[in-house]
Amino acid sequence: MEIPISYETLRVLWWGLLGVLLIGFAATDGFDFGVAGLLPFVAKTDAERRVAINTVGPTWEGNQVWFILGGGAIFAAWPMVYAVSFSGLYLAMFVLLAALILRPVGFKYRSKREDKRWRAMWDWALFTGGFVPALLFGVAVGNVLVGVPFRLDENLRAFWEGSFFDLLNPFAILCGLLSVTMMGLHGAAWLSMKAEYGPVRDRARTLAPVFAIASIVLFAGGGLAMAYGPYGFAQVGEVDPAGPSNPLRTETVAAAGAWLANYASHPWMILAPVLGFGGAFAALIGLRLNSESITFIGSKLSTFGIISTAGLSMFPFILPSSLDPNSSLTVWNSSSSQLTLFIMLIVTAIFLPIILAYTAWAFKVMWGRVTTEDVTSGGDYY
Repeated sequence: MEIPISYETLRVLWWGLLGVLLIGFAATDGFDFGVAGLLPFVAKTDAERRVAINTVGPTWEGNQVWFILGGGAIFAAWPMVYAVSFSGLYLAMFVLLAALILRPVGFKYRSKREDKRWRAMWDWALFTGGFVPALLFGVAVGNVLVGVPFRLDENLRAFWEGSFFDLLNPFAILCGLLSVTMMGLHGAAWLSMKAEYGPVRDRARTLAPVFAIASIVLFAGGGLAMAYGPYGFAQVGEVDPAGPSNPLRTETVAAAGAWLANYASHPWMILAPVLGFGGAFAALIGLRLNSESITFIGSKLSTFGIISTAGLSMFPFILPSSLDPNSSLTVWNSSSSQLTLFIMLIVTAIFLPIILAYTAWAFKVMWGRVTTEDVTSGGDYY
C-alpha cells in the first residue's frame, strides 16, 4: 500500500497533534482545576462554594476528554514513550489518578448531605483534586526537560533508576508551581466570567493579578534556568527522519542550554514564549479594563504559549534520558509505523472536528452566569 504522506511528515504531524491535545486539555480542564484549587479562597459560605462549583459543573466531564485523547495519542503514536514513562512514573501516576478521582467523587457526593462537616470534607477533596494534578503535571514536564532516569538495553528493554522523590528536583518544582499559577489564573478568569456579580467573582478578580504576575516571574525563571542551567539534549551525527523506529539508532548528547538551539534555527518559534508572557500581561490589562473576555482570552493565550514553549524547545525530543542520552526517545526514533500514523490521521481528521463542534455547542448552550438563586432553588445543580 502506497501511503500518500511521507513518514517524516506524519511524525511531525502527530507530534503537533499531541501538542494540540495537551494544550486543549490545559485550556479547558485547566480552568476546572483552577476553580477547584481556588475553592477555599474564593468561597466562604456553602452557597458561595456551590456557585463556584457549578460554574464548571456542566462542562468538567467533557473537558476531561482531552486528557483521555492525549493519553490515547501517546499510546498509539508513540508506544515506546507510553511504555517507558507510564511504567517508570508508576507511583507518580498513581498519585495523580487518585487526585483526579477525588474531583468527580467530590462533585457527585458533596451535596448529598446537609451536614457541614460532610460538605467541608468534600470541599477539601475538590481542592486536592484541583491543586495536586496541576502541580504534578508541571512537575512531570519539568522532569522531562531535565531528562528522566531510564536506559534501554540492546533488546530495547527499559530500566528505570530513580524514585518518586527524585522527581521533586528544584527545576521540576519550579515548573510545578508555574503550572499551578497558570491554572490558577485560568480558574480565576473563568470565575470572573461565570460567577454572579458578588463575593465569589470579586475574590477571584482579586487573586487573578497575583497568579498572572507569579506566572510571568516563574516562566521567566524557568527560561533563565534553561538558558544558563545544565539542561538540554542534542542529536549528533546524521539523523534520518524517515528511518525505522529504533531508539538506539541515533546518537544523543546532553548539552547545557541546548533547549534554546531551536530558537536560533527557527526564529518563528519565539512566538511561543512571547504568547506565554503576552497572554499573562493581556489578562492583567483585561482586569484593569474590567473586561472579562480579554482576561480569559489572555489566560488561554498564556497557557498556549507556556506549553508550546516546552514542546518547541525540546523538538525533536519527546522523552530524553538523563542516564543514557543515547536512549532518549525522539520524534524520529520512537513512533508507530507509517501506516499506523496514516490511519490514525484519517480517523482524527474525521472525529476531531466533530469533538470541537460539539464542545463549542455545549459551551454555547450552557453559557451564562451561575447565581445563588440558581443553586439554592434548582434541583439540577451540584
